[in-house]
Amino acid sequence: MAKRIDVSGLSAFYGAHKAIDDISMTVEPRSVTAFIGPSGCGKSTFLRTLNRMHEVTPGGRVEGKVMLDDENLYGPGVDPVSVRRTVGMVFQRPNPFPTMSIYENVAAGIRLNGDRVRKSDMDAIVERSLQGANLWKEVKDRLNKPGAGLSGGQQQRLCIARAIAVEPQVLLMDEPCSALDPISTLAIEDLIGELKERFTIVIVTHNMQQAARVSDRTAFFNLAGVGRPGKLIEIDDTERIFSNPSVQATEDYISGRFG
Repeated sequence: MAKRIDVSGLSAFYGAHKAIDDISMTVEPRSVTAFIGPSGCGKSTFLRTLNRMHEVTPGGRVEGKVMLDDENLYGPGVDPVSVRRTVGMVFQRPNPFPTMSIYENVAAGIRLNGDRVRKSDMDAIVERSLQGANLWKEVKDRLNKPGAGLSGGQQQRLCIARAIAVEPQVLLMDEPCSALDPISTLAIEDLIGELKERFTIVIVTHNMQQAARVSDRTAFFNLAGVGRPGKLIEIDDTERIFSNPSVQATEDYISGRFG
């Protein structure tokens, strides 16, 4: 079941440096929310707080609350590893495990969880995940070949297949198309449209047209100056953000006057 995210009063730090300040927002289930804003304004840092990846960074810590339905992801006794199973992540550069076959790449997440799965069941999960990532037809005859031998766009879809194989409820994507050519980008965008029927999706993008194309809601982040923490300026339906934002800074960024 796709889940709703409620963030309240969230700040993130790298050591003494505050990277983002006092962010609150709701992300609806089975929707795509895009984060836009200039480089260095904390979009990716905030994304990484949503599955407790931020604290993997030395000195990384978080204040505030992230609720997934009615569970506080930062509550006492919550296992960060189980959070990352529920809230999957796809990174900027495709990162298939280089020594593993296409099949093993998809199976890796399930094996890492320590789940004992019969071969026939694993075959079914791998096929379902690759179909879910629109990759099955292209690779079904070479599942035992290295994942690293695929094209960049195929590798990114393989990483999406690996992420959805463990059946998360939320999928985070950190600029998933920035390293891809236009045709591969279109394939990923089409895929995001299909995946939102099953998952809650949050995507960081520097491509404004992409945000307009793929997302239901858009959040604009900015910072007051170099070294200052990033802040959420506004979040609204994507159509409204791009046609009639309520804050002048959003309008200025979208129209290319800064950033």
